[in-house]
This record gives sequence, structure tokens and C-alpha cells, in this order.
Amino acid sequence: MKPLLPALFLLAASLAPVHAKEAANVPQARAQIQQLVEQFKTAIKAHDGEGMAKLFMPGGSWFQSLDDASWAKVKTREPNARQVMPDDYQKFSQFVGKATKPIEETFDNVRIETDGTIGTVYFDYVFLQSGKPTNHGAETWQLVRTPDGWKISAMLYSVVLDDMR
Repeated sequence: MKPLLPALFLLAASLAPVHAKEAANVPQARAQIQQLVEQFKTAIKAHDGEGMAKLFMPGGSWFQSLDDASWAKVKTREPNARQVMPDDYQKFSQFVGKATKPIEETFDNVRIETDGTIGTVYFDYVFLQSGKPTNHGAETWQLVRTPDGWKISAMLYSVVLDDMR
């Protein structure tokens, strides 16, 4: 038993620099993720569909869900509509690239969590068209650090339709 204790101490001591290095990378990772958030917002405003698409991992998943009041409005117009809708980043990127009116998404209460390898972003959003809110809700991204930088691997968001008079 006694020879095991020095071996465990040496193992723990050799791992300490690895953990310190990982912890030091977390602030840098948070800053990089914040840059990804800014790139996302900038791509929307600039109608940059190609730039938007580059922020996502190919094959990632995307789901939106309508709140109850918005769902009731949609069902009256579209009886076959689904409350939870799977989608993909390519359609959104095309929408951004082909938008003919000014569009923008504002983010509030942004929270970023990461260990330097994976991360999440959670925020409240408002989507604007021609300066007027069309919908708002909460949004969350699952992120992965790749050799090409941080990428969005999955996205979930709620939709509350705004009065678009």
C-alpha cells in the first residue's frame, strides 16, 4: 500500500499542469464564443447567408417551438402546422442571404458556458424586420470547438409572435 501512495502523488502532480492549462483556456474560449455570437448577429444584418452557414457544423440540428398563444394563432391559419418544428441552418442561411428588407436579431441576457472544448450559449432574442419586432423568445446553442474555430452544432429556440401591424 505504501508504494502506491507516492505513485498516486506523482500522477496527481503530473496532471495538475494539464488542469491549469485547461482552466486558463476557458476565458479565451468564452471570448471566442462571444465573437461567434457577434458574427451571427453581423451576418443577419449584412444579409450574409454564406457567412451565416459557416458558423454551423454540417449536419447539425435545429428546432423551434411556438409558445401556446402563438401556436393558437398559427393553428387558426395553418391547421396542419406543428408546434415543434425541426429545421436546418441552411434554410435560415438562405433566408438571411435573400432577405429583401432589413433584418436583425438582438440578444439580451447572454450566458456563455464552456470548458474550452464544448460550450453553450443561452440568451433572450428579438427578431426585427424593417426595425419592427416580428418574434421573440429564448434561444440556446450547443457549440463545439473545431480546428476551424467554434461551430454551432445544435440550436433550440422558442417563438413568441409579435403583433406585426
